[in-house]
Amino acid sequence: MRFGLHFMDFNLPGEPASIAPTIAKTAKATEEAGGAWFTAMDHFFQMEQYRTAHDPMLEGYSVLAFTAAHTSTIKLGTLVTGVTYRHPGILAKTVTSLDILSEGRAFLGIGAAWYEREHLALGVPYPPLKQRFEMLEEALQIALQMWTPEDEGAFNGQHYQLAETINYPLAMQKPHPPILIGGNGEQKTMRLVARYGDIANLTVQDPDAIATKLDALRRHCDTLGRDYDTIEKTALVSVVSYRDADAFLAHAEKLAALGIEHVQFRDDVADPVGAITAFGEKVAPRLAEIQPAGR
Repeated sequence: MRFGLHFMDFNLPGEPASIAPTIAKTAKATEEAGGAWFTAMDHFFQMEQYRTAHDPMLEGYSVLAFTAAHTSTIKLGTLVTGVTYRHPGILAKTVTSLDILSEGRAFLGIGAAWYEREHLALGVPYPPLKQRFEMLEEALQIALQMWTPEDEGAFNGQHYQLAETINYPLAMQKPHPPILIGGNGEQKTMRLVARYGDIANLTVQDPDAIATKLDALRRHCDTLGRDYDTIEKTALVSVVSYRDADAFLAHAEKLAALGIEHVQFRDDVADPVGAITAFGEKVAPRLAEIQPAGR
């Protein structure tokens, strides 16, 4: 089983001056520990259920571009970009740029968006959920068209209209950077994963809940004629943990038995560099021995 680190807490001693060096050191430590991903939130205010809207928050793609310059192997993406925040054509260009600057290490993480306060505060339209899911599907279609050099024509959707879908230079990864769709919805999100996604990212913690979501994904794959096993299954788990390795590994084994291939930790600890370094020394080698079902 693989792992990575989700950098979400910029409330660091000595910030803002300490933020950049801490991100660089944490990303390097994650890579050295054997991590597969380093991810950022795509928010402009810190989440209120975690801290407050006045706590520090950096723009996600700036974090990832900065991280690309300080790493060499780890994959980079957001968990996840809200579809409302960027026009899909601009988003596809942004992810393409990250893929080139990281030499083929970017992925597109995207979801239907949810943080109403930051939308209203910053003047970003916040349509009803049904419309946001419609926008999400069109955004996925636009990204795929932008990443298809043979098709530079128009895109005429209900919510987005593009006269030309030109996107040069092409992304390093072929046929395109992987598409990760985040969320837990069994009817809409899992259907979009089955149709467009390369990676599913779940945020539920309980193995029974994860099993239910994956069963829904499998049903959508069967309906659409998609090979379920071609989709990477990932989960956002709790804080990076190394003190109770046995308990964490027991949980990881349950997730692996369901087919989860990658777990992504949150970094909300006082010392993210020390925590991920200790995890790499004490837990990561044992985690790597766990084989997900179907692999």
